[in-house]
Amino acid sequence: MPDSLVPKTVSVFAEGYDLTRLKADALAGLTVAIVALPLSMAIAIASGVTPDRGLYTAIVGGFLVSLLGGSRVQIGGPAGAFIVLVAATGARHGLDGLLLATAMSGVMLIAAGYLRLGNYIKFIPYPVTVGFTAGIAVIIFASQLRDLFGLTLAGSEPGPIVEKILVLGSAAGTVNWAAVLTAALTIGIILALRRLRPHWPGMLIAVAAASACVAFLQLPTETIGTRFGGIPRGLPLPALPPLSFEKAAAVFPDAVSFTLLGAIESLLSAVVADGMTGRRHRSSIELIAQGIANFCSALFGGICVTGTIARTATNVRAGGTSPVSGMLHSAFLLLFMLLAAPLASYIPLASLAGVLAIVAWNMIEKPAFTALLRSSFGDAVVLLATFLIVVFRELTEGIVIGFALGAVLFIDRMAKSISIGETKALVSARQENGEENPVVADDPDTVIYRISGIFFFGSAATVGTVLDRIADQRRNFVLDCSEVPFMDSTAANVIEGTLRKAERTGVRFIITGARQQVRRSLYQHDVRPPRVLMRPSVKAALDTIRSEKST
Repeated sequence: MPDSLVPKTVSVFAEGYDLTRLKADALAGLTVAIVALPLSMAIAIASGVTPDRGLYTAIVGGFLVSLLGGSRVQIGGPAGAFIVLVAATGARHGLDGLLLATAMSGVMLIAAGYLRLGNYIKFIPYPVTVGFTAGIAVIIFASQLRDLFGLTLAGSEPGPIVEKILVLGSAAGTVNWAAVLTAALTIGIILALRRLRPHWPGMLIAVAAASACVAFLQLPTETIGTRFGGIPRGLPLPALPPLSFEKAAAVFPDAVSFTLLGAIESLLSAVVADGMTGRRHRSSIELIAQGIANFCSALFGGICVTGTIARTATNVRAGGTSPVSGMLHSAFLLLFMLLAAPLASYIPLASLAGVLAIVAWNMIEKPAFTALLRSSFGDAVVLLATFLIVVFRELTEGIVIGFALGAVLFIDRMAKSISIGETKALVSARQENGEENPVVADDPDTVIYRISGIFFFGSAATVGTVLDRIADQRRNFVLDCSEVPFMDSTAANVIEGTLRKAERTGVRFIITGARQQVRRSLYQHDVRPPRVLMRPSVKAALDTIRSEKST
């Protein structure tokens, strides 16, 4: 099996795993579990499912991501980025359709891993990821307004953000001040502990304190118990979601969205972990692990699993050294569920909404967002387009359009980076050994032009215009390609057109310094001897011209 398909767990145990590392991983796993406990339930509720399904996702999916994945410290589980997609899929297709889409996404992620498609995720432009994350954060916050203010709606809450705000605004008269105070207390404790005791589990302490206040003061606000009837003590038996061709076809677009978002989110999280640890993850096996985790999560009634940046960072800061910490995090969550499930009924929904409000605020990369707005017009356009489309249209559409705009911006910049110009009296000729020697170009019948930069379809028109003007000016036309690292088929076709013009006017065409890839592209378009002379350097081309003149 290639190294890229070997889980990091295998590598860790092959290196040697001792009791010291186990203690460090156990402490890190417990720390992450304490953070993940309220967060998993909050994300599940915001996604339109019961809180226990968030725990199933973190326990089953998180364990498999760590066991089989390509990162030493990645923590898997339900993620805020999926809230909108999961909620929309559940609303359209019901719980069975959501579970089927999750399982299908798992199969797609496994296939993507074996096809090595994870290597292409790195091509997503930075402004797209920043705008995408900020857009998700806005949607998450908007989805929590109902519970933050304890609003009572006449009907169901719309999904699109504009309609949502209008409906919530019309219900402003139903504000439950007990819910507002509960949410404010939760947010205040989290922020205070983050400042005064940054190593304490602020989210869990805040939710516990808010739950105690609501219970002892008997505040009239909704809890997990009043809305969902509590959570079960343990995992359900695994079962395949109902499967039919019609249902699979209906949820297929949602499964594709889950796959795309899951791959991006997981590998971005792994990259962040690499930066914190100095290690390198294996993207292919990471995608395979994410796929298996999603499939098995669906079997146990869980929702989408992905690598989570916040919990992964918590794991690293807490001293996690290997995938064992992630597996223990899942084990601790299962233990909490077995022992403390009845207490979850007292958790106020306004408190969990406060937790997600903090999560949404933290998701926005505010310095990066501001820096990109100031950096260049193109980056600002890509950033804002991605952000606005994610907020007002759809997540995957935002990624696709942002990526397309980023690609166009890159092509434009690369096209402008190429240069072509005449090399006159003194030629700096690059020799085969890499050294440059001056060569006097004193032949009035010879013109020498040099192309510098990547010669591809984006710059083909610019270069072609110059070549058309000069190809028939002298008897010998030397085109120096020594500074062209790459040439595509469009560029080679431009050279072939220039060569045809030179042939009609009786001009000798000489190409110098062409690298192997450039020569391959030229030969594929019939730009080859005897139609054109190929020489290793400008000096060699001039020597050829002089020797022919002297004979």
